[in-house]
Amino acid sequence: MTHDLVTSLGPLLTAEASAEAYASGAEPGDLEQAVWLRLLERVEADGPPSDPHRWLRRAVRTEARRTRRTARHEWPYETEPAGAAEHEPEQLALAAARHRALRDAVRRLPGRCPRLMEALLSPRDLTYREIAGELGISQGSLGPERSRCLGCLRRLLTPEVAAR
Repeated sequence: MTHDLVTSLGPLLTAEASAEAYASGAEPGDLEQAVWLRLLERVEADGPPSDPHRWLRRAVRTEARRTRRTARHEWPYETEPAGAAEHEPEQLALAAARHRALRDAVRRLPGRCPRLMEALLSPRDLTYREIAGELGISQGSLGPERSRCLGCLRRLLTPEVAAR
């Protein structure tokens, strides 16, 4: 019974949620999910509604109003509280993974690019003069070389970013 109800109401719910989402500031998928949950709770407690289509339209509008009211009372933080996000284990792990991916991509660059990028990424914060001296190239050719290497790095990283 519930499966038939879900199958028959799916397209209507998608349309109603899409129509109400913009005005409520919610995502259509969030409205759909909330209404499906309300329907399942309703079926479990009282059985299926006598007029499912009418019930669904009302439920979508009710959820949209609830979302609007909630959104009016929620204010985003200006900044994260005391730097909490940057020191959470998840954020540290993600940052370490990004750092490893970048270093791996830098090692795959052609020619002098790996050495140049390592110098640019160095925690010692080297000047162009110091980098040029370290690599044995003129300071004037460092900018064009850097641009070429960054282009290669972008091309290397683009498929990896798109795959995620």
